[in-house]
Amino acid sequence: MTRQVKHIQLHRIGPTELRVVSDVDEGVLAIVQQEEAVLRAYIASEAWPHRLVSLYILEDLQPLARQLRGGALPAGGAGALDTRTVVNLFDLADPSACHIFVNQQAMVRAAYWEDMLAVRGLLAHEHAHPLAENATTRASRSLKVRLTLERSVGTTPEQQSRLERLLTLLIEQLCLYAPRELFTNEWAIRSGFAPALLHLNQRNVTNACQSVVGRMRLSEVLQQEVAAGKRPAEAVGQLLLAGDLESHLPLALEIVPFVRAGQIAAARTLETVLEAVLFPQLEPQVAPAYAALTRLYTELSAAFGPTELQTWGQQVADSVLAALHAQGVVVRCTLHQIPDASA
Repeated sequence: MTRQVKHIQLHRIGPTELRVVSDVDEGVLAIVQQEEAVLRAYIASEAWPHRLVSLYILEDLQPLARQLRGGALPAGGAGALDTRTVVNLFDLADPSACHIFVNQQAMVRAAYWEDMLAVRGLLAHEHAHPLAENATTRASRSLKVRLTLERSVGTTPEQQSRLERLLTLLIEQLCLYAPRELFTNEWAIRSGFAPALLHLNQRNVTNACQSVVGRMRLSEVLQQEVAAGKRPAEAVGQLLLAGDLESHLPLALEIVPFVRAGQIAAARTLETVLEAVLFPQLEPQVAPAYAALTRLYTELSAAFGPTELQTWGQQVADSVLAALHAQGVVVRCTLHQIPDASA
């Protein structure tokens, strides 16, 4: 079905032309105003490369999905589009333009649509992606994860396959994609967007704390299965731990950049809530795994080549999987360089 375009705008901001296209009825102007503010801040820096920015404010990102399938746009790692609030597609070989896609439905679900400070943080983050490119982010594209779940208690082959896939995605996120997110967030913070990103991350931390209610329900269901003889007791802690790691370790990608940018008080504001409210309600291995991640993320250099990043990434993977080993889940995981990988 063809979407009806309801807004087309053209703006000139310094050397950059901003083109706005939207199929959304209301709320577009406020988003555009935040985009203009973000652009002005970045254009003031000497690193700004774009002469054209296309801003698409869409009800959902199905039009983008169709374009990507047709190869119409350079893919910058769009991921699961239905859950993404904002996506920046850019071509590393041609920095003259970028394409920002705002997903209204996802923004509404996350309660960001009418929160303009959160919108500013999201836009600032996405625009920082091409600006924060460095040797380490380029090297991250030359690595891949090989993970095999060798032993877990009380899981069927199908459940074991799902758990193996979950852990593979988690390690990819924390090892391969982490440099891009860390440097992107750090760049945005150093560019003056610390208040917006802090606000956004405070909401994310609050949501993480509230999600524990669902975790408690899951724990009750698992304990009932144990009582009914449907699941061994040892499996409960393993499943809860895997879920805890998958849900909460990625918060380090949002918090550590404040430390890297010298915003220690902001980082502590977020970490204090994790330590006082969230971690005590999770499996005991989560807090040490998070601490190990923050140390490695803080130490990450912007000048790593593939070999150095492979060593660093293996340390990250080992620190995460050590938590699972403590619960009796045996995982073999290694990072490998992709032959002739293109940056």
